Amino acid sequence: MKALLPGIDRGAFAENVITRGLDLASVKVGDTLVINDQVTLEVTQIGKECHSGCVIQQETGECIMPVEGVFCRVINGGRVEPGNIIAFLTDRSGES
Repeated sequence: MKALLPGIDRGAFAENVITRGLDLASVKVGDTLVINDQVTLEVTQIGKECHSGCVIQQETGECIMPVEGVFCRVINGGRVEPGNIIAFLTDRSGES
């Protein structure tokens, strides 16, 4: 989205955590993210419906929310700060 809207600020999508170097395209519902060996998040939803008249869609012709938003439930809370390391644990128990 930065390529289409270079002036877009962090937090423009109301995100709580912004990542770098983590392959979020491979994240599935049920997977776990662990931040700084302390905070544990369980992925509960990937994407959400773009509401009609979304400013991003009006400006770019597309919206990333239906496919790129990752939503999580906090399993174990704690302090999250810039630069914390995020570990990605997969849960593939339901796959055959």
